[in-house]
Amino acid sequence: MLFEAIDQGRVSMATPIPVSAYAASRPPSRLGVKPGETVDAQTAINALVVRSANDVAVAVGEYLAGSEAAFAQQMTSRARSLGMSRTTFRNASGLPDPGQQTCARDMALLGLALKRRFPHHYHYFSNRDFAYQGRMVRGHNKLLETGGVDGIKTGYIRASGYNIVTSYNGNGKRLIVTVMGGDSANARNAQVRELIERYAQRPGFPATTAMGRL
Repeated sequence: MLFEAIDQGRVSMATPIPVSAYAASRPPSRLGVKPGETVDAQTAINALVVRSANDVAVAVGEYLAGSEAAFAQQMTSRARSLGMSRTTFRNASGLPDPGQQTCARDMALLGLALKRRFPHHYHYFSNRDFAYQGRMVRGHNKLLETGGVDGIKTGYIRASGYNIVTSYNGNGKRLIVTVMGGDSANARNAQVRELIERYAQRPGFPATTAMGRL
């Protein structure tokens, strides 16, 4: 949604995004922006991609839609337009909500859409860290250390476990691998590596493929 706003000229990379008291109060992971401060759009992208910053996610949602609830409705509508028929968003961050749901297939579709629609922004998903107010903010995605992996996003909440959407580009293949419900980050990552090894070597396997495992 933020990439679209940038491409449409509604937001620039330097646009200051205000952080409300509500946004700043979101539980970790977060960037740690104080109420009343702002974060520029480029920093917001890095905070979302690298750090899974819940405070910044809410700030972006409030800025683009007026409220987090309205933004969640817009996210759900956009998900439907992408064919994500089993996804409903209730907040901007992915924090627990009984009405919020998705599935591996839908997350794979989202990963494919990001790569196809925003190739000029996609490089952000390969970032492992970024500088913010004189410190380095480091990410969670250890799979970026695996050859051929160039994104996309990790996730965790207690109800669903350790989740990830991974993009792989190598051996003449482009894959989107989605693993959900891992018992640990290491177990989840090992399953992704096993899937990449299996399908990247398979003769005749389509060059661009989405696959998910729940």
